[in-house]
Amino acid sequence: MKNLILYLLFAVTLFSACKKLEIEEGTPNCIRTKISAFEKDAFCSDPQVDEYQFQSEFVYVFIDGSCGADLAATVFDSKCNIKGQLGGIAGNTRINGEEFNAAKFIKTVWKK
Repeated sequence: MKNLILYLLFAVTLFSACKKLEIEEGTPNCIRTKISAFEKDAFCSDPQVDEYQFQSEFVYVFIDGSCGADLAATVFDSKCNIKGQLGGIAGNTRINGEEFNAAKFIKTVWKK
């Protein structure tokens, strides 16, 4: 009986550690890798990553969630180059000198 309980605890631990992230199909591999790290490091319970079309390219906005009023969202291009940050204490709304409200929302590619 004791061995059975230990086996069940091991199996539950193993399967919960191997949880596959549900990331939208077509998301670039480097963004997938960043999402995997982001999911592990997120301190809010509701982080997400949204895809936009902005300045003639697809960009990905990593949003920490709603647990802090002054959290900044980091914007990456499809090759994982940082384009800038939005929000934060300064309340930044511009990326490369252009208002981000010009961006076209495409979809949410991942959320916890």
